[in-house]
Amino acid sequence: MSTPELFEFLRFQSISTDPAYAPQVEACAGWLEQKFQRMGLEARAYPTPGHPIVVARNPPKPGRRTLLIYGHYDVQPVDPLEEWTTPPFEPRLENGVVYARGATDNKGQILAHILGVEKTLKETGDLPVNIIFLVEGEEESGSQSLPLFLEEHREELRCDLIAISDTGMVASGFPSLTYGLRGILSMEVRLHGAESDLHSGIWGGVAPNPATLLARIIATLHDENFRVAIPGFYDAVVELQDWEREEWARLPLTDAILKATIRSPFLFGEAGYSAVERAWGRPTAEVNGIGGGYQGSGGKTVIPREAFAKLTFRLVPDQTPEEIEALARTHLESICPPQVRIEITSGHGGEPFLCDPHSVYGQAARRALARTWGVEPALIREGGSIPILHVLRQTLNAEILLLGLALPDAACHAPNERFPVENLEAGIRLNQVLLQELAKV
Repeated sequence: MSTPELFEFLRFQSISTDPAYAPQVEACAGWLEQKFQRMGLEARAYPTPGHPIVVARNPPKPGRRTLLIYGHYDVQPVDPLEEWTTPPFEPRLENGVVYARGATDNKGQILAHILGVEKTLKETGDLPVNIIFLVEGEEESGSQSLPLFLEEHREELRCDLIAISDTGMVASGFPSLTYGLRGILSMEVRLHGAESDLHSGIWGGVAPNPATLLARIIATLHDENFRVAIPGFYDAVVELQDWEREEWARLPLTDAILKATIRSPFLFGEAGYSAVERAWGRPTAEVNGIGGGYQGSGGKTVIPREAFAKLTFRLVPDQTPEEIEALARTHLESICPPQVRIEITSGHGGEPFLCDPHSVYGQAARRALARTWGVEPALIREGGSIPILHVLRQTLNAEILLLGLALPDAACHAPNERFPVENLEAGIRLNQVLLQELAKV
């Protein structure tokens, strides 16, 4: 069983977004560094302006492919804490499933690769390819230190291929090769009215209400068919190919299953596409948070001085964050009523990702997945975003394979995050056969 080491790894409270946890993040990086060294790899935890980046490798041999395996050891915050069945950093094993923050995202998945390499080294004393591990501690807070690190260490990180397990499987026992991810653009919109909150009896019907006007603005983001209504939003969108729609239609992802997964009686979105097509291959505009005025118990009769909404746009090829931000700003500013002042703050962004699952490396990955699970893998895109993929591919000039081990009910970023032990063990086997298949290419 590999769970004891997974439990050790999971006990580190490596929350990268909160400075209070910086010592725990650093300690987790140290644990990884020592783990790699005990395996016989050269390893170092590099300090950065943020959190350490751990790099490990076997002595490279000429004539062999070089595979870089990327992952992250930082985790999301645990709020709301009261919804956890047991403490998030005290891992528990129940019915073959490990529950803890980071169990799936990404400690369980990256550890499977680490243990796969370790097992191969113990069994054969060597690896069939050159291996580089790159494990960062800021993925959940935007990977701020990684782009500069990649530039500074470009030569020593040079590789033929990058493998990442930070994505999902369509179902238990149904392996998946993810060849596309949506990009992302985030922003905050804030409307300013009077200099302070006002008595709604005295000033109601006289003073502009930023909350009311913000609701009107948000309502313009979609039309009656729930398409994004920002002019020009779809101009660069590459439509889904027939083979993709056929491939996705055969997957065990019915509307009933999706409703059960999210515990909702309804699905929702752009007309003319299936739920899976909307989630994986169509762009969106979402309101992630909205506020303004009194938020406490009971009532308080005020006209708020300001109101805000936090927005994200999920992007598909060939949209870019820069182009969509410009379109969104133009739209929001043009429809803002003159009675309030609009303030738009840019957030993080990332390019959409797309690769060819039929390439030589893609076929090697598909063979490895089929050998591991005994069934042909699904070829999928996913709705989430890994913004650093664009930087990795551009800086290292290498193809990327996304070999997810997460199940749809993994509760990543949510209370009671979980990871099946069988997926950890399958991930170890996957690493071993992937190295064998890549050595043949």
